[in-house]
Amino acid sequence: MTLALDDDDLAACVQCGLCLPHCPTFRATGEESSSPRGRIALMRQVQWAGAPVDDAFVSYMDACVQCRGCETACPAGVPFGRLMERTRQELARTRPSYQPWWRRLGYRALAYHSLVLAGSSLLALAQRLHLLSRARAVRLGLPPRLPLRRGRLTTDTQHGSQHMYLFTGCVMDAWQRDVHAAVVRVTGAAGAAVRFPVRTRGAGCCGALAGHAGLVDDARRMAQAVMRSMPGDAAILVDSAGCGAALKDYGHLLGTPEATAFASRVLDVHEWLAANLDRLPPARRPAAAGAVIAVQDPCHLRHVQHAHEQVRTALRPYVAALAELDDDGLCCGAGGAYAALHPDLAGQIRQRKLAAIARSGARVVASANPGCLVHLANAGLDVRHPVALIDEALHG
Repeated sequence: MTLALDDDDLAACVQCGLCLPHCPTFRATGEESSSPRGRIALMRQVQWAGAPVDDAFVSYMDACVQCRGCETACPAGVPFGRLMERTRQELARTRPSYQPWWRRLGYRALAYHSLVLAGSSLLALAQRLHLLSRARAVRLGLPPRLPLRRGRLTTDTQHGSQHMYLFTGCVMDAWQRDVHAAVVRVTGAAGAAVRFPVRTRGAGCCGALAGHAGLVDDARRMAQAVMRSMPGDAAILVDSAGCGAALKDYGHLLGTPEATAFASRVLDVHEWLAANLDRLPPARRPAAAGAVIAVQDPCHLRHVQHAHEQVRTALRPYVAALAELDDDGLCCGAGGAYAALHPDLAGQIRQRKLAAIARSGARVVASANPGCLVHLANAGLDVRHPVALIDEALHG
């Protein structure tokens, strides 16, 4: 079996080991095969030496969080994310057991917005009726308390000097619609107006989770639907780090000029805020009652979008103090669906993040990704989206 990897990409790794301290699974297990260097060595054995794709190989590939912290640390510029995506694509294509039917169905269901909202509401009802225990919900990667009802999102597009789309997504809209509402208010305070994607069939998910699972055809279908839902040339704001990274990668995923043009319109919401701070009014009061706030960088904001500094730029005028973590941006272990699929390892990875937060002395954590928010909140932390903190400082 060949993994259909680019041989130049595979050969780029010089096995220096500088990636090791930045790999969450290596830090948690200490196993060489759980590091980027070790995983690349296994890929080479399959592609170049004809080694079998056995259960051990599949296990090591599946246990990667895909945080891509190794790419930031790598002096040779090894595109590890691409290698892992392509390897998982081949595993999904040649080994149906790698992504069983029920998991494939779950990823596809994310594209249907009404279905996601209904399913989330049923889970919330099960929580209220004590049919779904907190411990079980946490192990499944669900929020400690799912919203039973969601406020209606409205925006005034008749006013404002700048009109943009706000991508609402699947889980983000089902679990954290209040963050979208905060984006509407904060951008409105800057004199801009957002509108929402057209509810076209299959456009409810950016496709990131399917792509990470190796289900690239599903991810492409979702990407095409998302592109149809936001026509024109207006900027597209995204308040979920994982979704933003996926939308910015549509040019690579689809390989068309239209997808490349679409991706060029995408901005993380903090990129827009950092560039428009002079248009925002001053804070009425510091957010979080003046508490020191630790900034936790979602991996796909720091290592893929490289937009983590903009979070700090946008937050500083609206908080009393920011605390930096001393773990050099190490992953928290959320990883999209990773915390649900690998709860024990995700918990081990999270422990390092919790220790770094404790050392910072901060009582509140700011994180710009829904998975990170839920994963850290399930450990008992007060975690909030940065835009929600800015909204609190502006509007109370």
